[in-house]
Amino acid sequence: MPPSPPSPSPSPSLSSSPLPTAQQAAPLASAPPVAAVSLTPKAPHVSPKRALAVLFLDGAPEAAAACLREQTRTKAVECMLTIRYGNDTLALADALAIYRTAEWVAGLEHAREMNGGWRGMLQLTPELPVARYRRHLKYLRYAAEEMHRFFAAHAKEATTAPQYRWQALELRFFRSVGRTTPSAYAHNWSVAYNVSGSLHKSANAVRETMFHEIFHLNDAGWSAKTLQPIYAAIVKRCRRRSGKLSTPCLRAYAPHHTMVRGGTYYAFEPGNGVGEYAAELALRYNREHRAQWLGAAPKAAFKCKNSDNARAWKAIVDALFAGVDAVPPCLKSPPAP
Repeated sequence: MPPSPPSPSPSPSLSSSPLPTAQQAAPLASAPPVAAVSLTPKAPHVSPKRALAVLFLDGAPEAAAACLREQTRTKAVECMLTIRYGNDTLALADALAIYRTAEWVAGLEHAREMNGGWRGMLQLTPELPVARYRRHLKYLRYAAEEMHRFFAAHAKEATTAPQYRWQALELRFFRSVGRTTPSAYAHNWSVAYNVSGSLHKSANAVRETMFHEIFHLNDAGWSAKTLQPIYAAIVKRCRRRSGKLSTPCLRAYAPHHTMVRGGTYYAFEPGNGVGEYAAELALRYNREHRAQWLGAAPKAAFKCKNSDNARAWKAIVDALFAGVDAVPPCLKSPPAP
């Protein structure tokens, strides 16, 4: 059984307020077609031996092990994917496309019991995304292709590579027994994905979940060091005398409209911490820039709402996204809280 990852990120019972459907569904028209994967920033490839372990948890069949003798890493992994998904040709096509686009290897999570914190104890079991769960590979293919296009558009604005690795990851599929939580969690350059997760209702929802989760893989303590003072000040400002957080107060500071049922904005849900605020901020960067590059700039830029947002926005732009801020400047200085 693998070591326990950090608490899972997405809530089991969330609702969100997305960009208009037309903006969400359209690809980034200005970006080039999806091409062969190129790892930036520099990242290790998923080795064939690692891919074998991810695809076949409890020992690979002889045919899959023989794939290690292929002449190239890519051919070896594609050989393994063909054996793993060979009984479902539609799933295989998507698994291969995901690998070729982003070098995400679509394998399995280990069976385990997870302490989900406020979610309770969760029983996770490996579940290959085939047959009734095949649509998740199609959603992830869209997510990988759109992330490729997003960073191609980003590269046109940047002079250096972003410090946001999104390629060469393990996708570990599971099902939570009798539950829909967690939808996903990130750990050690892998994203565990729940085929029964409540967030995975559409290709766009999966795209946003992946951007959120991949931020956690890139965080490495940055949010605690840099954003904690901003986050703590917001929480203090919006805490009622009863000790509960005021959702109306938090509205101006929430990077994303995702909320926990019976709670508040996911970015500020008690127990989540600054890391979830930061992941939602990264997603807000993705949303606003994607809208900008689609020619549909958001009506209210996050950075312009108040000075706390402006400081947090600049911090993540400079640290993770190579200083690229294509969202138009604010018409006036963001007001103090």
